[in-house]
Amino acid sequence: MANVTRENLGELNDKIIVTLSKEDYLPDFEKSLKKYAKTANIPGFRKGMIPVGLIKKMYGQSVFSEEIMRQVEKSLFDYLQNEKLDIFAQPLPVEQTTPALDMNNPSDYSFAFEIGLKPNVAIDVTKLQVKQYKVNVTDEMVDQEIDRLQVRNGKMTEPETVTGDDNVLNVKFVETDKEGNEVEGGITKENSLLVKYFAEKFRKNLMGKKANDTIHLQLKKAFDDKELEFILSDLGLEKGKKEDENRYFNLYITKVGLVERPELNEAFFETVYPGKNIKTIDEFKAAVKKEIEGYYEAQALNQVHDQIYHQLLEHTHFSFPEAFLKRWLQVSGEKAKTTEEVEAEFPTFKEQLKWTLINNQLTADFKVEVLPDDIRNLAKQQLLQYLGGQLNLADNEQWIEDYATRMMQDKKFVEDSYHRIATEKMFTAVAEKVNKTEEAISAEEFAEKLHHHHH
Repeated sequence: MANVTRENLGELNDKIIVTLSKEDYLPDFEKSLKKYAKTANIPGFRKGMIPVGLIKKMYGQSVFSEEIMRQVEKSLFDYLQNEKLDIFAQPLPVEQTTPALDMNNPSDYSFAFEIGLKPNVAIDVTKLQVKQYKVNVTDEMVDQEIDRLQVRNGKMTEPETVTGDDNVLNVKFVETDKEGNEVEGGITKENSLLVKYFAEKFRKNLMGKKANDTIHLQLKKAFDDKELEFILSDLGLEKGKKEDENRYFNLYITKVGLVERPELNEAFFETVYPGKNIKTIDEFKAAVKKEIEGYYEAQALNQVHDQIYHQLLEHTHFSFPEAFLKRWLQVSGEKAKTTEEVEAEFPTFKEQLKWTLINNQLTADFKVEVLPDDIRNLAKQQLLQYLGGQLNLADNEQWIEDYATRMMQDKKFVEDSYHRIATEKMFTAVAEKVNKTEEAISAEEFAEKLHHHHH
């Protein structure tokens, strides 16, 4: 039986030495040769009648090496299991200690492996302090949402010219210089925009325009901040970067549209909220407000989770076997990394590893469990979101179930969904234990908070 010893190399970094005597491996080596002789195919010999001496001469060294390494690996992993060592990745061979194996000169062999031990992670979530934001839903926000619902459910017409803020323009952005000359290889992008998305001072340039007309514009003058951010993003540009905000474009109008808005009556209320039996404008406004509040409550909860994530990373402290992890990073990929590459990657790798340990510990502490039905339900939710909720559940129940069944056969979907659901359940459990302070906030201030949401 192999002799296994352990030495400390540094913080959370040990060396394990596996020593095999001749008596440990020679009997099994001989058995392996005999087994090989029964199964090998060598021209001139009947199967099972090959002399062991010939097998030893032809294949003995590889069988010898395989048998020794098999016993070393078994002894190593039996030791790790028996000692209940929780390690990072896999043990790394200490190469300079690897002996040369010679079946003609069998002797005692020692193999050394380096291991990185996982730290103990202890987290008291009751010490976390977070803010639960409550967004004030104003009458203006309700009116804006009703306006959006009317546009979404309205009838599109095609007037000849632009007459007001509610006109819809199908346009093509083509990048130009200051004089309006098209830039070779510049940005080209089609879009659909309401006239009211443009800056108020700029809108007069659009009045009376029709299909096939062209307008020359500079982005920062044509759009106010909120809309500018959207336009820049759509064009593949960056908000806050003066060079991008100052760019010039020709705006080619390809189509002028106008949405005829439906009246605010019972038929419209039923279209937006089927089955809720809404009769009056006040009841409709109350339903819209409740929906907006529900949206912000969900977003506020996500923001609580974001605060928890950052506080856990910032205030949970434990050590890492950094030398081991850097060596593992260097040799674990298909291609070995340089020391410089490892040093550049290590800070991000370490933070990701830290979060994984925290996440795993809290998942265990709160006994988080993900059931198959959780994954099936997520598949159904994603399908309904993809279809925009435009699906009659009663008529399509079997189709939805079949879709979920297909997705349950997709290994990647199941694995990704498992981690997503487990993490969400962990955050929900932690959020119930932390110290929460409620704080009223405007929608604009809250949007700025969400802008910095990172996890």
